[in-house]
Amino acid sequence: MKSAENCITRALVEKAQPIVDALRERNLSVVTAESCTAGLIAAILSHAPHAGESLHGGFVVYSKEHKISSLGVDAALLSSTGSVNAEVALQMALGALRHSPASVSLAVTGVLGPDPDEDGNPAGLVYFATCRRGFESVSVKQIFAGESPDVVRRHAVKHGLKLLLQIASLD
Repeated sequence: MKSAENCITRALVEKAQPIVDALRERNLSVVTAESCTAGLIAAILSHAPHAGESLHGGFVVYSKEHKISSLGVDAALLSSTGSVNAEVALQMALGALRHSPASVSLAVTGVLGPDPDEDGNPAGLVYFATCRRGFESVSVKQIFAGESPDVVRRHAVKHGLKLLLQIASLD
């Protein structure tokens, strides 16, 4: 059965449009590096009119191995700390910029649940990182506790879109 929480809704696309507009106004482009959101943020951005002018694409890096091979996340870091923390999110965002001509990146890594991940991180823990060439990178921790996996994913998508709007709107 398909869950309504996973759908790309008009409300989410409406949140994407100001991001696309801000990127276009500043002649910027974006790439995503998504783990727990599995490409949903890039998909939502793609639905906004004129997204093709500013969306380069995204990396879906669900496994630790893929984070290493696609984005260059440090294997020793993943081994020692796991994949859900601020440093991994930052390395994902920086790796996405290194492997793309984009000027802005957003990375998301977290635990949807309902159980803790293999490293013992609790369900609902999500880290975000945003990078923009010429600006300081930002990492953010959010906890969406007590929610179903679909609701955690939806909250993570909404928060990721909010962070993208903030970094895309900087002058």
